Amino acid sequence: MSHYSGQLINLLAAVLLLLSFAMLGQRRILSLINLFMAQGAVLCASTATVALVTGQKHLYWSALITLVLKVLLLPWILHRLIRRLNVKWDIETLFNIPTTMLIGIVLVIFSFNLALPISELAGTVSRSTVGIAMASVMLSFLMMITRSKAVPQVIGFLAMENGLFFAATSATYGMPMVVELGIALDVLVGMVILGVFFFQIREQFDSLDIRHLEQLKED
Repeated sequence: MSHYSGQLINLLAAVLLLLSFAMLGQRRILSLINLFMAQGAVLCASTATVALVTGQKHLYWSALITLVLKVLLLPWILHRLIRRLNVKWDIETLFNIPTTMLIGIVLVIFSFNLALPISELAGTVSRSTVGIAMASVMLSFLMMITRSKAVPQVIGFLAMENGLFFAATSATYGMPMVVELGIALDVLVGMVILGVFFFQIREQFDSLDIRHLEQLKED
């Protein structure tokens, strides 16, 4: 049972990494939101699997929070935002997709080498996935800095938080429940604030391109 569960956790970790790569190369905003939702579903499944294998009951609550927040609530908020903002453009990137993917591969190799000592010290059943968790964080950060529009950057930030949560589950069987609830509340409040921020940018500049904010600095 433990052997097959470990294989399942490794499989889910690999799917999480593939979804991070897919988000990095995605040019359609709707597809990007759907990929984020799929990433949340994988994170929920992996957390529930770790809870089943280890008997850490608080991880079931973590999986439930992930399901509600990352799979249901945040994608629904993002879909409503882009409908209200009438966002129908493709995602603009600072580099072309092949160059971005090549940088992503380099970051994955770097992440695996960086996580190797941590994986050897960790005594958890999912310690082999620490490198994948760090790679997912790096890819999400790369997605943030290579996008020029505000909405994809926010999705990149949320995906980076997914990677950090997966890293915590892999290395230490998750964080204390109070911390997880606090993070969930912070993410939710942050999304509401960013939604208002998007509308303000759109009203002032008729665009969500953050490069327009440089005009404020010049003024």
